[in-house]
Amino acid sequence: MRNLITDVPGIKVGNAGNLALGSGVTVIVFDEPTVASVDVRGGGPGTRETDLLAPDETVGAIHAITLSGGSAFGLDAAAGVMASLAERGIGFPVGNALVPIVPGAVLFDLNNGGDKKWGRFPPYRDLGHGAANAAGLDFPLGTVGAGTGATTVNLKGGLGSASMVAASGHIVGAIVAVNACGATNIGDGPHFWSAPFERDAEFGSLGYPHPFPLVPDRPLLKGLPPGANTTIAMVATDAILTKAQCKRLAVMAHDGYARAIWPVHTPLDGDTIFAAATGKQPLKDPVFDLALIGSAVVATLARACARAVFEASALPYPAALPAWRDRWPELSEA
Repeated sequence: MRNLITDVPGIKVGNAGNLALGSGVTVIVFDEPTVASVDVRGGGPGTRETDLLAPDETVGAIHAITLSGGSAFGLDAAAGVMASLAERGIGFPVGNALVPIVPGAVLFDLNNGGDKKWGRFPPYRDLGHGAANAAGLDFPLGTVGAGTGATTVNLKGGLGSASMVAASGHIVGAIVAVNACGATNIGDGPHFWSAPFERDAEFGSLGYPHPFPLVPDRPLLKGLPPGANTTIAMVATDAILTKAQCKRLAVMAHDGYARAIWPVHTPLDGDTIFAAATGKQPLKDPVFDLALIGSAVVATLARACARAVFEASALPYPAALPAWRDRWPELSEA
């Protein structure tokens, strides 16, 4: 196990980003058309092709999912992914045509200090194409892909991923770009809200602070307009699921955000989670196994959120926030 979402059979991930731009794209590519759904809980989302993921819609499977920076400009990334897939003969057959189905979501990173003067053509289509072409089983975390320009209220955000085997025996994984209005760390310290779910010291093995500080009545929040933040993710399992079951998985997965980020699902975020099932293992019990898979997805996504911040590095210009490892170098070295 790599402790990455690519531990779920049938999934590859590619990243493309630009440090000077302070933004990037992450693409999840499926080896075969894959059943998926989505759940949106934030007040300012930016999404593409999410309506067709409803259980009652005609298209039953998708070919890739795009997570991108750039706010609404980043929705162009999916067009680049479509081009990459079409070049390989991948798509939904419509007569003699093939149409790659590529839903996506974006986060807002336009005010992080990077050079966003791209002129007539935003770079996200090309970044999406490059990320799709680079898709593989191994990929870095932190300041890469959709996490390149991501921030939290007090630390540099980033791209995170994690995986585990659920109690049902199914493999689950998560990938997330954390660009939260709130914080993944507790108060002013290095400890992560996700601490109870940590495995193998994947984000420092610090546990909870002792004594645990009182949570203030007024939490720290970014002072930006609605939609100017957003954490976007995909969770996946190798189980055989319907679109309706994937929808329930996406709903449950939002508890992973709630375990990792405080506050979350605010009017200032566009928090979105896709859920996909690559269809390698059947469910022994369609209700109980789904509950076990959903519980594992919650823990895995919470871990991925912490890893996104733990692995991030600061951007090379003054407007960027400090990285976790820069703020607590003695702990990162330990």
